[in-house]
Amino acid sequence: MDVLDQLGAMREGKLSRRAFTKSLMAAGLAVTSVPLLPRRAQASASDATYFTWGGYDIPELFVPYQAKHGTLPNFAIFGGSEEALTKMRGGFVVDVSHPCNLSMPRWVQTGLFQSIDPSRLSNWPDVMPELVNLAGNDAGSGAIWMAPFDWGQTSVTYRTDLFELEGEESWDMLWDQRYAGRLGSLAAGADAWWCGAIKAGVDFANIDSDEAFDTIAAAMREQRPLIRVYTDDTTTLEQALASGELVAAMTWNSSATLLRSEGVPVQFAKPKEGALTWVCGLMIHKDAPNLDYAYDIIDSLLSVESGKFMINDYGYGHSNAKAFEAFDAETLAGLGLSTNPIEILEAGHFQVPQSQEWETRMNDTFEQIKAGF
Repeated sequence: MDVLDQLGAMREGKLSRRAFTKSLMAAGLAVTSVPLLPRRAQASASDATYFTWGGYDIPELFVPYQAKHGTLPNFAIFGGSEEALTKMRGGFVVDVSHPCNLSMPRWVQTGLFQSIDPSRLSNWPDVMPELVNLAGNDAGSGAIWMAPFDWGQTSVTYRTDLFELEGEESWDMLWDQRYAGRLGSLAAGADAWWCGAIKAGVDFANIDSDEAFDTIAAAMREQRPLIRVYTDDTTTLEQALASGELVAAMTWNSSATLLRSEGVPVQFAKPKEGALTWVCGLMIHKDAPNLDYAYDIIDSLLSVESGKFMINDYGYGHSNAKAFEAFDAETLAGLGLSTNPIEILEAGHFQVPQSQEWETRMNDTFEQIKAGF
């Protein structure tokens, strides 16, 4: 099957994005982005639309949904949560979207989302309560705003054969002058700015102060000349690490897991200063045109089948406790996971939701820094 055939198969749901990426890596090819187009031409008008990050638009996460409806949902892809919220504020209506804990309170405040009734989800009894009880998630009367789905870390993935480690693993690795032009980073401030805060020693409890803002901005400007690529397309970072174009990059767990499965000698760092930790989940638009289907999307993503895939193939934690039963403690530890999410979340730095004004200021400043100002 050539690349065009594989791309067609991926868009039809016959080949996963992960399998497509692996085939490109094996062939020594690279792509800057492989977006999946919404399947509106193939799906019925009653199918719901799932607005999510790249990599979550794959058949493996929708086995129960496909079994019930005979098709996949429609997919729409965003590169960052601010981009997604801006688009929905502009009138883009979806059924289910996929924010993270940092964004969830501000999303709720927009009035664009309806609460979720857990009694409509068959997998809800197996969802870890520690992930449900996030600040601002209680919608009253037993309802919630966001159904937790995945959780994990942002850290440094580095080539153990190309990056000469001096001392302990540290965020300093992405500020190492020896590797100027061979370092990469996620492009969204929701990751990069907060990792810069860890590097700069800023306490997240005070991250909204002017002093902290200036300290982080200085660290990000110091790093800017060293970075070869900023991108939220994780495929780009993975392929650059696989080829040796990059020796280290800021990534999520999944990049290191994928590269190791392909035999690329990488390590997902445990920085001495701590990793960035997060929980992401699912929210329903207030005007969701396919509410029953929206609940089916969420239930599919919370299923054991989806959980096993997320843990094994992406190296992410999942909200369904039963999904972990397929893995022994050693395997989970090797993935940087545990059956106790609090153990992982408290081991790093858990993001603290900020005001819209702070988010706008942070994003504007970071965009200027990336542009060289």
